[in-house]
Amino acid sequence: MISRRRLTGSLLGLAASLGASVCAAAAPMSGVAPDFTLRTTEGPNLRLQEQRGRVVLINFWATWCAPCRQEMPHLNRLYEKYRGSGFVLLGVNVDEDPRNAASLAARLGLKFPVLLDADKQVSRLYQLSTMPSTVVIDRSGRVRYLHRGYRDGLELTYDQQILELLKE
Repeated sequence: MISRRRLTGSLLGLAASLGASVCAAAAPMSGVAPDFTLRTTEGPNLRLQEQRGRVVLINFWATWCAPCRQEMPHLNRLYEKYRGSGFVLLGVNVDEDPRNAASLAARLGLKFPVLLDADKQVSRLYQLSTMPSTVVIDRSGRVRYLHRGYRDGLELTYDQQILELLKE
């Protein structure tokens, strides 16, 4: 007969693994991506509307978020792979102190633009509550995918989605 402690432990483990898989799940979406303008760590402003005609991956992240930091090198490789093909990757940082974002971006050698959303207006506009969150937008400006959280291998899904949208 199974003990109560073992059953409870098994159920908690199952719940945790299901929760983790839900957090990193993609949700197909539709509708035009809400426009925004944010300052970059380099200084100039960048407006989403100006990216029309390109496939856009927006990654919302924070320096205090371990999965965000883990995902950054993978995102950098995707950016390098597709940036000459009508693709842009925007990293939207939600730290209150923009120096943290600039410092981490420099330390990691990020090549893609890092935008600053310290007041979290854009994160609220996209109704995001999980870090990291990644939005994939097609050439016509429509949100096609939303990913909440990060798990190893998710960058392969991003790669497939980017390639699919570049072919459209």
